[in-house]
Amino acid sequence: MSEKIEGYVEHIVYRNEENGYTVLNLSLADDEITCVGNFSSVNEGEYIEAVGDYTLHPSYGMQFQAESVQVTIPKDSTALERYLGSGAIKGVGTALASRILKHFGDDTLRILEEEPERLSEIKGISERKAREIGEQIETKAQMRNAMIFLSQYGISLSLGIRIYNRYQETMYRIMRENPYQMAEDIDGVGFKTADEIAARAGIRPDSEYRIRSGILYVLRQAGTQGHMYLPKEILLQRTAELLGTDSAQTEKYLMDLAIDKKITVRSCPGENGDSLTRVYTTQSYFTELNCARMLQDLNLHVEEDENAVNERIRRIEKDDALVLDERQRQAVAMAASNGIFILTGGPGTGKTTTINTMIRYFASEKLRIALAAPTGRAAKRMTEATGCEASTIHRLLEISGAAEDDAGKVRFDRNAENPLEQDVIIIDEMSMVDIYLMHALLSAIVPGTRLILVGDQNQLPSVGPGSVLKDMIRSGAFPVVMLTRIFRQAQESDIIVNAHKIHAGLPVKTDNRSRDFFFLEREDVRVVQRVVLALVQEKLPRYVHADYSEIQVLTPTRKGALGVDSLNRILQNYLNPKSDRKQEKEMPQGVFREGDKVMQIRNDYQLEWKLKGSRGITVQQGMGVFNGDMGIIRRIDPANELLTVEYDEGKSVDYSFRQLDELELAYATTVHKAQGSEYAAVVIPLLNVPHMLQTRNLLYTAVTRARKCVVLTGSKQVFQAMIDNATEENRYTSLAERIVELQQDITEV
Repeated sequence: MSEKIEGYVEHIVYRNEENGYTVLNLSLADDEITCVGNFSSVNEGEYIEAVGDYTLHPSYGMQFQAESVQVTIPKDSTALERYLGSGAIKGVGTALASRILKHFGDDTLRILEEEPERLSEIKGISERKAREIGEQIETKAQMRNAMIFLSQYGISLSLGIRIYNRYQETMYRIMRENPYQMAEDIDGVGFKTADEIAARAGIRPDSEYRIRSGILYVLRQAGTQGHMYLPKEILLQRTAELLGTDSAQTEKYLMDLAIDKKITVRSCPGENGDSLTRVYTTQSYFTELNCARMLQDLNLHVEEDENAVNERIRRIEKDDALVLDERQRQAVAMAASNGIFILTGGPGTGKTTTINTMIRYFASEKLRIALAAPTGRAAKRMTEATGCEASTIHRLLEISGAAEDDAGKVRFDRNAENPLEQDVIIIDEMSMVDIYLMHALLSAIVPGTRLILVGDQNQLPSVGPGSVLKDMIRSGAFPVVMLTRIFRQAQESDIIVNAHKIHAGLPVKTDNRSRDFFFLEREDVRVVQRVVLALVQEKLPRYVHADYSEIQVLTPTRKGALGVDSLNRILQNYLNPKSDRKQEKEMPQGVFREGDKVMQIRNDYQLEWKLKGSRGITVQQGMGVFNGDMGIIRRIDPANELLTVEYDEGKSVDYSFRQLDELELAYATTVHKAQGSEYAAVVIPLLNVPHMLQTRNLLYTAVTRARKCVVLTGSKQVFQAMIDNATEENRYTSLAERIVELQQDITEV
C-alpha cells in the first residue's frame, strides 16, 4: 500500500537532467527524509506531496521512493507561513509572511490565488507589490502545471522550462495540434520526443506536420554522421523507413520545405551523366557556400621576388643548421607567396621542420604570426614542436562569454566585425576541423592574411560535419605540397614506417623484433583484457619511462567486452581502486574517484577554467572546455557538491555534481576521440571488431597517436583485414564543387 508524505524541499542532492532522476532532502512536519524518484519539475524551497514507499538503501539508509510528486501550496497556516517565508515568493520574507497569515488567517490561500490585490491591506505591501506577488503566485502555478504536464512525456526540467518560456500558454495548443514544431524551434527537443507526444495527442501518422518534421530530422541526423546533404533518393528512403510511410507520400513535401526555406534542393550531374538531386538543410548549404566564398576571397597570390625568397630560405637553413628537401623548400616559398597554402603529409615526413622554417621566415619579415589547432592537446603538441605559443582555434577566436546566439550557434568575439589582427595564421591538425569551425575561422580573417593549413588527409575525418581539408585539396583551387619522404631519423621508428605501410596497404611485420611496434596475438576476449591491463599497469610505464596516465588504450568501439565502457571499468578497478583515502561520486554512468583519468565528452563553452601559480593564486582564467579534453580528478567535495578536474597545462575546472554527465572515464577511448592527441604509448585491442569499423584509416589514425611505442593485441586476421580495407567513410559534402563553381564564375566574368 503506497503512502503519502508532504513537506519542503530543503536541498536537491542530485538530479540527472536527461531523465529527471532526483535525490532530495524533504523536511516533513517533524522529521527529515531523503526522497528519490523521477521528478524533474521540483525545485528547492517548494512544498510537495509525494506518493510512494519507504525503502532501506544498503549505503544511504532509509529513503522514500516516490512514484509520483505534485508541487503545491501548503494548506495549513503553519506550513503556509513557512512556505511564504522560505524565499519561494520574491519580496516576501519571514516577518512579512507572518503578518500576511495573521491578517488573513485560514483564508490566506484563497486570497493569494483569487484576490492577491487585497495583500495591500497589510502595512508594508503597496498595491504594486501586491500585484507582483499575485503575478508570481500565478506564474508559479502556470509553470508548475506546465512542468507536471511535460514530465508525463519524460521531458527534463531544464528542457521543460525552455519549452514553456518559448511558448507560454500556447504550449498546450502546440502539444495538441503540432508538437513537431518544438523539434524545429527548440534545441534539445528531437523528432522522437515530438513523435511520442504526437502519438499520445492522437495526431495521424500521415500528418503533414509529421512528414515535414521527419524529413528535417533525417537531414539533421545525417549531419551528426558528417554529411552536409543527402541525395534525394536516400533522404526519401530513410524518411519513409523512419515514419512507416512510402517515398511518394514524402516527396511532395520537399517543395513546401524549400519554399519555407527550411531546406535547399540542388541538382547536379551524377557520376553516370544523369542528374543527381541533393537536399541540404538551409544552414548546411549556406555554410558550405559561404566557406567557399571566403576561401576564394583569401586565395590571393602575393608578388614575391623568387630569388629573394629562396635566398632567405637558404639563410634560415644555414643559421639553424637545417637541410630541407626540395618539397620542404617549395612549401615555404609557396606559403610566402599565397594567401592560402596547404601542407599535408604523414608522420615523419618533416611537417614540423617545415612549419618551423615558415615561422622563421615570416618572423624575419616582422609579420604577426598565430598558431592554432582544433584541440587543447593538439595545440600543446604544436607549442612543444615549434617553441612558439599555440592555442585552440576557439581560444584564438576568443569564444564569447555568451557562448551561443539566438540560433544556437557558437559565438566568437573575433568575427567579420572584429577580425583577427595577425598577418599569418597557421592551423595544424586540419583533418579535425569541421565545416562550422572552419566557417567561424574564415569569418575572422581578412583578405591579405596568409592562411596556412597543415594536416594529414589520410586520418579519420572530423567528428563534426564536412570534410574540409580533403575537399579543399580535391578542388584543385589552392596550392598544395604533399610531403612523402620519410626522413632518416623517422625511418628508425617502426611506428612511422609501419604507419606508412598501413596507409599504402602493404604487409606489416608482426614478429616482435621491433623496439617500438609489437603485436601480441590472443584469440580470447578475457585474455586480451588481461593483456591490456598488464601493459598499462606494469610493462609499458617501465618500458617508455612514463606514468600509466600517459599510456592510452585506443579501441575501435564503445560497446562489447573490449569496448570503451567495459575496459574503463576494468582499468579503473586496478589502476585507481576504491580507497578510504579517496572520495568518490557514484553516478548512473558509473563511479568517479579522485585520481581517475577522465575526458570531457561535449563542448561546454560556459565552463570556467583557472590556472593557479605556485602559491595557489589564480594567474589566468578563461571559458570553455571541449570535447576530447583529458584530465585527472584532483578533488571531490561532497559537502559543496563539486568535482575538480586538472587538465593540460594545470588548468583547473570545477564541475557541480549536476554537470558530471559531461565527463566519462578515459583510461580507454575510441580512436575517433584520440584525433589530434599524442601519447607516450598506445595499446590497441583488435578482436571482435565490427566489420564497419575494420578500416585502414581507423587503424592508421590509432597507430600514429603513439610517440614511443605501439602494442596491438588480438587477432592478426582482423589486423590484416583492416590494412586491406581501403574503404573510407563516405561523406556527402560539396565544398569542393562550391569552390570550383565560384572559380568558374570569376573566370567567366
